[in-house]
Amino acid sequence: MITPYFKLPINLRIQATAALCLSLFFLAQPSTAFAQQPTKAEGPAKPMKIELGTSAAFDAQGRLWQVSKETDQADATGKAQYVVLRSSTDLGKTWSAPKRVQAMPEAISADGENRPKLAFGNDGAMFIAYTKPLSKPYSGEIRFLRSLDGGQHFSAPLTVHHNRDEITHRFESMIVDGQGRIFITWIDKRDVEAAKLRKESYRGAAIYVAMSDDNGASFQPEWKLADFTCECCRIALSLNASGAPVAMWRHIFEPNIRDHAIATLSPSKQANLIQRVSFDDWRVDACPHHGPSLAFGADGTRYQTWFNVKAGEGSIFYAKADAAGNLAPPISLGSAQASHAEIMVKGSKVAIVWKEFDGKLTKIAARFSNDAGKTWLDKKLATTTSHSDQPHLIAHSDNIYLAWQTLAEGMRIVAIDAATSSDEAAKK
Repeated sequence: MITPYFKLPINLRIQATAALCLSLFFLAQPSTAFAQQPTKAEGPAKPMKIELGTSAAFDAQGRLWQVSKETDQADATGKAQYVVLRSSTDLGKTWSAPKRVQAMPEAISADGENRPKLAFGNDGAMFIAYTKPLSKPYSGEIRFLRSLDGGQHFSAPLTVHHNRDEITHRFESMIVDGQGRIFITWIDKRDVEAAKLRKESYRGAAIYVAMSDDNGASFQPEWKLADFTCECCRIALSLNASGAPVAMWRHIFEPNIRDHAIATLSPSKQANLIQRVSFDDWRVDACPHHGPSLAFGADGTRYQTWFNVKAGEGSIFYAKADAAGNLAPPISLGSAQASHAEIMVKGSKVAIVWKEFDGKLTKIAARFSNDAGKTWLDKKLATTTSHSDQPHLIAHSDNIYLAWQTLAEGMRIVAIDAATSSDEAAKK
């Protein structure tokens, strides 16, 4: 029996990714399943990707929303794709019918590292961002649309960046600061292409940022946050204790060390200090499709999770740094199969979730703290035997929830506070 790629231990997946490089990107994604297109007379059926990448968020009234990708089944080409919106008033027990947010279909990326994003403005406006793949491999555009009436109507999609080259503009992330400004970051390869023309080398890609200060009606010209970043790992965004947006990403330090860095996004577009925040010294000439996660406490404490290979062993790590930036020793989380961790802070509560495969089940495990990370409880939140998205964390009021899309069960919403801890489960 051949073990499916997405069920391999994470170390083997990373080795395979390095060997096969980026052309096999979709195989590395546990969020991707395959269905068969109808068989045509002229040849055998071809596999069609089913992407499960989904984002969820609560609005100010406590209604839960999710955005995902839908392919029009009446279109035999599989190219008639839409971002669809659903809502729930009972914490995900039931959902509204999916609503297409674009009038016309277009290509949409919805894998685990590059899924549609959802956020809300201070006045309740709804913002959606996504990557539109283009015809060249690994090329794309960052698209954005908004609703000012609670999801009833949406603006036509606009392309966020002024650069229109058919190159990589992918893996967008989005955040709204306390002043209502929308920041969107993405992986961009315009500097790679420029270096090629100069016959110069360039490590990885770059991160660019665009900002809207008119509630999403338009975006100012983008600016570069960092050179020499990993080509296909998601960018983590979080507001620090001062309310400023901070990005964390996998950076390529000289000569080819793929550790992590952070920088603050400035509305003035000024260059900010790039600070290294992981020190695992992983040297690999490939992208692991495995971005970090970031959160801040009200006292300025920084909480972070990331994946790296250290001393030949792949692991997800957690660490926190005080307000002065002093980083505590990292802690390894989960088993050798642990992957795609995400972290969230709400008051004194800190939650970390990650994905593991035990040979039969894919499970979402969690570590939860009620005292800002001084003590922890280990929890098991959900399982599936089918394909699934990466786990995500959302919050409302004082509670933190897991939001996890699976092929078999659909969207799973689990209150982490109420979930049974591993110790409690062992006593039953």
